[in-house]
Amino acid sequence: MTRIIAGWAGSLTIAVPGSGTRPTSDRVREAIFSALESREAITGMRVLDLYAGSGALGLEAASRGAIHVTLVDRSIQTGKLNAARILKQAPKGARPTIESSGQSVQAFLESARAFWDLVFMDPPYDLGPTELAQNLEALMPRLSPGAVVVLERSSRTSEPEWPNGLELQRRKDYGDTALYWLGA
Repeated sequence: MTRIIAGWAGSLTIAVPGSGTRPTSDRVREAIFSALESREAITGMRVLDLYAGSGALGLEAASRGAIHVTLVDRSIQTGKLNAARILKQAPKGARPTIESSGQSVQAFLESARAFWDLVFMDPPYDLGPTELAQNLEALMPRLSPGAVVVLERSSRTSEPEWPNGLELQRRKDYGDTALYWLGA
């Protein structure tokens, strides 16, 4: 069971795709959002959730005050369903815009024209380093100044190579999960 942890949609249960995904655990999401709130990096932000799956990360950000969230995943149906459920909970005057795309991450980034302040990137652990590097390169021109990128990978894999302009701020491991905090 996956749920929205806090904000105006707190405790709302959301659907998870049946197969092919690895939802971020509540513990890891709590750690991510505690760190983001301490940086004041959620309220009023434009958020991009790449490899969104259920959309849990982007929708958590919406519940906590992000003004615009874009979910991207080839199998976006569950994310769209969850976004509709979340928006029904939104209080008047605090309803964020939530968009979704069923494109591949690379195709989406290559055609995107918007800019984002906060990006969650949770690709399958078996995504190769070349494809990850291509995703990060394509993301770079779409980041607002001072943007934060949170990348989730297996703690057993080597650290990715970062493109110029994206700086590793810290790495934190949670069991099999490694979170990389990057700044633009």
